[in-house]
Amino acid sequence: MNRALNKLMIRMMQARAPFALACVVILAGFGCGKSSQATTERAKTAFPSLSPSSSIVLRTDSDDDGIPDAAELLSSDDRANFRRWFAHIAEMQFYKLSGAWNEDQRDCAGLVRFAWREALRDHDRIWFQMMGEGYEAVAPDVKAYDLKRSLLGEKLFRADFGPFRESDLANNKFSEFADARTLKNHNVTFIGRDRRLPRRGDLLFFHQPWVQKFPYHVMIFISDARHNGEGAGDWVVYHTGSSPPVSGQKAEGEVKKVRLATLDHHPDRRWRPIENNPNFLGFYRLKILE
Repeated sequence: MNRALNKLMIRMMQARAPFALACVVILAGFGCGKSSQATTERAKTAFPSLSPSSSIVLRTDSDDDGIPDAAELLSSDDRANFRRWFAHIAEMQFYKLSGAWNEDQRDCAGLVRFAWREALRDHDRIWFQMMGEGYEAVAPDVKAYDLKRSLLGEKLFRADFGPFRESDLANNKFSEFADARTLKNHNVTFIGRDRRLPRRGDLLFFHQPWVQKFPYHVMIFISDARHNGEGAGDWVVYHTGSSPPVSGQKAEGEVKKVRLATLDHHPDRRWRPIENNPNFLGFYRLKILE
């Protein structure tokens, strides 16, 4: 069965029986990551079960990218709406950290995981109360699925190489946790190093090999910022990650919001998002948006 037919069948199943899917600046360079044993943002959830009639189609991976077709956003509207929620939630952390974001998960990859997960929720009154002040209904909700009716549940992040197989659901190939390296290796697709290529919600990765524990860093490209955008379309947000203890005090890091044009002049050339910087790995797109 080819990719187009697979995705057409998924669209038909989603349209006819939506609930049957109860089955899916300046950066401190001290490392951005926390132990995979850290408390997850939400209570752990089991993978939703699929009915036999839907499992064959929904558990395919037509492009062999490791992400099941049923977890990808197939319509242009869903992709656009996800991008808006994802960018908005990430940007809002710069102004005030949401109490819904677990403190143990606050690093560069944690910001991506939190914004990704919350972008896929049902944005109802309870959600807005949970997130705190300042959040707006920036777009309709994603229609294909939410975290309560999806193949993966809250285990959104692929953690191993290879195309998707049904056994992956039981063999820890998907997780609620993913550090920056795991996000880069298994959950995104490289789109290039030219800054004219990224769209709202794409990611930037850096690799600083002298940082032994967490050499990978990730930022979120939000394009034209919703707040104080200055008419520019090259904004990024990111968490700096924690810093080594100084005088017994550990700096927990903070969320930054800055233009690429500003990062171009970072005093340390290794943090400049320019094509001739070997530490800048480039721009990447979430596989669910491909």
